[in-house]
Amino acid sequence: MNVTRVFDLFEHIKKEYNKADVFGYKKQGVWHTYHIDQCIELANLLSSGLLSLGLKKGDRIVSISNNRPEWNFLDFGMSQIGVIHVPVYPTISNDDFHYIFNHSAPKCIFVSEQSVFNKIEPVAKQCGITDIYSFDGLNGTVNWNYILDLGRAHIDEHKAEIKLLKDSILPSDVFTIIYTSGTTGLSKGVMLSHDNFVQNVKNSVHIHDVDHHCRSLSFLPLSHVYERMLNYHYQYKGIGIYYAENFGTIADNLKEVQPHIFCTVPRILELFYEKIVSKGYELSFVSRLLFFWAIHFGKKYEVMKKKSLLTKLKRKIADKLVYEKIRMSLGGNLRVVVSGGASLQSSLARLFWAAGIQLLEGYGLTETSPVISVNRLLPKVETYPGTVGKVLDGVEVKIAPDGEILCRGHNIMLGYYKQPELTAEAIDKDGWFHTGDIGFFTPEGFLKITDRKKEIFKLSSGKYIAPQVIETKLKELEYIEQAIVIGENEKFASALVVPNFYHLHKWSSQHHIIFRDNEELIKNPEINKLYQKLVANINLQLGLVEQIKRFRLVHQEWTPQTGELSATLKLKRRVILEKYSDIIEQIYSASKN
Repeated sequence: MNVTRVFDLFEHIKKEYNKADVFGYKKQGVWHTYHIDQCIELANLLSSGLLSLGLKKGDRIVSISNNRPEWNFLDFGMSQIGVIHVPVYPTISNDDFHYIFNHSAPKCIFVSEQSVFNKIEPVAKQCGITDIYSFDGLNGTVNWNYILDLGRAHIDEHKAEIKLLKDSILPSDVFTIIYTSGTTGLSKGVMLSHDNFVQNVKNSVHIHDVDHHCRSLSFLPLSHVYERMLNYHYQYKGIGIYYAENFGTIADNLKEVQPHIFCTVPRILELFYEKIVSKGYELSFVSRLLFFWAIHFGKKYEVMKKKSLLTKLKRKIADKLVYEKIRMSLGGNLRVVVSGGASLQSSLARLFWAAGIQLLEGYGLTETSPVISVNRLLPKVETYPGTVGKVLDGVEVKIAPDGEILCRGHNIMLGYYKQPELTAEAIDKDGWFHTGDIGFFTPEGFLKITDRKKEIFKLSSGKYIAPQVIETKLKELEYIEQAIVIGENEKFASALVVPNFYHLHKWSSQHHIIFRDNEELIKNPEINKLYQKLVANINLQLGLVEQIKRFRLVHQEWTPQTGELSATLKLKRRVILEKYSDIIEQIYSASKN
């Protein structure tokens, strides 16, 4: 079957695989699965139920949900009758909810958690939205079973209408509106077509050999274009999709599901690495030496370089001592990890490859649906840690004179919803989408991202600073959890640093430093001397203008819940600058006296 619309995927799975575990989920301690026949039936019942409620082609529905099989039944059930899916992150602010509800004007909302319903109900009422449904029958909502029952009661009379509507939907029709995470201001509604996703899927399925005999674990939000596209990618290849219960259960779910592939963002890989290292510190002296030898060997592993006999032997020893245990902690079957959304430390990518896990970095944006480039395994291994791979088939990329990455092809959005002037700013008259990212091609044809154009700032001297490069170097240090480089229109660059308190507490204990809490700890003179040395060592790797002249430690981790990170764990620079404006003023006030 030729898939041309996203909802064609279910019929494709039925014909090609007749799969018994299209989706998996855990309930009350037990994993359950959906057969493709159940998936098709539930999507059709949703379509019939929505038609019974009076929804029509072009209407919009907002979903605010965790990852779960029902998300897909809703996604396909509405799209095959032409209703547009508007998935929204549950962690955004009330102001953001208000803006999106007003802007998209949905007919109804689907939620999955009581806390989310309690948060959005008053906002929805202010926007004139009264119909709120839930997957689990939450207090104050209508259970989505009501729509399924309604659909079941009218399915016979709606079968012909559903078929006519499906046949009328073109690949170029709007399939979804995804509101960008808004790290720099108000969200924009990105309109993506069926063809945007389908072509992106078809041109990416050949980069690895994980197939319909395999399983994936899904934990990044489906409301984000990255996980959503891979959700369709897995379905096209017949890979079973098992949804993690939540972020806190990922480690347990990996061991239970034993997936062969998953996608992630660098921040989660960093946390996983920190957990591995923390285990190493608990070993006896000799075992600890061997453990960290294996870790350091892995972080310098050359992926594409031909290996000498000595390197192969070292890798075999490290595998027996350490890497085998890493693979077992990830379920034992893991072959491929896809990383995207932000810059990944190349040393981490090398470590995964050394450990027998093929880590593929990729690049894209919501507006490019999303994949622009990706490292790949087939037809041969073409991957270079620190880059985001080679450009995807069907996509063109060129570098503008100022270094900005421009993209053109089947993956470019239809435009920003209700904002033609912003669309015209983003896509020029020749069809090139201006990504806002700065990068270049290596001699081998790999694309490398260096920074966000809007995040590059100018010092008062007129010199430019690319903060992401410096931040990545800082985060490579085991005592630094998070960092942001600042200094726009100032004389020098500075940084705010969140320590890795696990490692810092161990160091403090070894040096007999007594403290009441983390806030008191970061004020200790010995702690500040430690970080002065760490930052000084990083400065040796930087140009004179780039060097961090001053920094301040902060004691609270940055998270999506506290507002400093987006849902995909990117720094919200504007929010951080506002939150720490007093500290930033102190950093620069001395130089102005």
